[in-house]
Amino acid sequence: MRILILIIFLIVLVLFALSNPAPVHLGFWPTDFVLEAPMSVTILVGMGAAFFLGALFVWFSALGQRRRARRAEARVRALDAEVASLRSRMSDAAISLPPPA
Repeated sequence: MRILILIIFLIVLVLFALSNPAPVHLGFWPTDFVLEAPMSVTILVGMGAAFFLGALFVWFSALGQRRRARRAEARVRALDAEVASLRSRMSDAAISLPPPA
């Protein structure tokens, strides 16, 4: 299923690139540097940069939640170990106690 979605996405991407071959001039203001590139490449690079910048913001915003989740998982493991220890003690103590009269 992933490969099918990837193939469709790549076909759309190639069609977009083939439909927009006109060159555009990109100037960087205070310098006189001008770059000429196809419009499709310019748009796709801009979209890719925005995507990765957004992904980076989301990743940083989730750091605290991931840290809390790791602490909670460690606490659950410790409590599970404590419950197992208490259960083994109770089973040992139940065997060694005389039956109630």
